[in-house]
Amino acid sequence: MQTNFFRQLANLNLTGDLQITFRATTENSFVLSLLLNNEQCGDEARKLIPPLNLRGTAEELDNGFFETISIPLQTASGLMVDMESFMKQLEEAKKKSAMEKGKSEKEKKEKEAKEKKYNEALQKAEELEKEGKYKEAWTALPKVSEYPDFAETIRKKQDEYERHFAPSLFTENSTDNMAENQENY
Repeated sequence: MQTNFFRQLANLNLTGDLQITFRATTENSFVLSLLLNNEQCGDEARKLIPPLNLRGTAEELDNGFFETISIPLQTASGLMVDMESFMKQLEEAKKKSAMEKGKSEKEKKEKEAKEKKYNEALQKAEELEKEGKYKEAWTALPKVSEYPDFAETIRKKQDEYERHFAPSLFTENSTDNMAENQENY
C-alpha cells in the first residue's frame, strides 16, 4: 500500500519543525498531537502556541486529516514567520535609533568643543587687549569663517581693536594725535 502522506505534508509549506505524537488512549481510540516549532523565530511568544490535538479512531483520523490540520498549522507557521520578521525589524529600528542617538550626542559634543575653543580664543584676545597689545588681540580673535554664529561679536571686537592700530585721518582722536605729533617736531 502506497501513501502520499509526506508529499501532502510538504505541500503545506510549513516553516519549522513539525513534531507529531501518536498515542493510543483506549483500545480503538487515539490522540494525535501536532506541534510546529520554528527555532528561527526569536520571539519567545512562539512557545505559547499550543499543539493541535486530534482525537478519534484510526479511521476518523485518516478521513479529513489534512483538511483538519492544514489551516491551523499554516496559520501558526505564518504567525511565527511574521513574529521573526517583526523581531528583525525591531532590532533594526533599535540599531538605527542608537545610531541616531549616538550621532546627535556626537554632534552635541562637537558643538560644545567648538564653543569652548571660541571662548578660549576670545578670552586670550581680551587678555592681550588688557595688556595693550591690540594687534595681537585682533590676531587672536576667532575667525568669522570658522564661527559664523558669532560673526557679529567677532566683527565688533575687530573694529574695537582696529581703532587702536594707527591714527586715522577720519576720526576726532586722530586729528588731536596729529596736532600733538606736530608739536613734538
